[in-house]
Amino acid sequence: MGVCTRSPLRPGGERSWWLRPRYGMASRTLAPRLRRLPLATTLGLEVPVAVGCRARLLGLSRLERAEVGVGLLIPRCASVHTFGMRFALDLVFLDGDGQPFAVRHEVPPRRIASERGAVAVLELPAPSGDLPGGSRAEGGEIGCPVP
Repeated sequence: MGVCTRSPLRPGGERSWWLRPRYGMASRTLAPRLRRLPLATTLGLEVPVAVGCRARLLGLSRLERAEVGVGLLIPRCASVHTFGMRFALDLVFLDGDGQPFAVRHEVPPRRIASERGAVAVLELPAPSGDLPGGSRAEGGEIGCPVP
């Protein structure tokens, strides 16, 4: 249970870049479990931050595409799974400064993706990742750094 009780403070006592004291989102289309999460601005996007055990474990799984909004930021994370997903994801692995480290496009459900050295993962709904039907989600693994 040590994973769930970690503090959002860095060893020096300053707040991590991903946590801001803003809660709730105006959109009523978001799933209730995402509306209750704190928000952070990352890469110009204001996204909920998965800070608790349940939010980190579930991520965007078991939600419809219309309920997830822009996406979800998972701090202190270098590996994610897409079990229970109903659509493909674009995964942006972030470094310690919150900058893109690596990107995986259209990762389909029932996959595990990781990137050594990542500090956080930004889960975004893939633009063409609706499942089933005409999905072109092949899980294109792109492990190269983003410029």
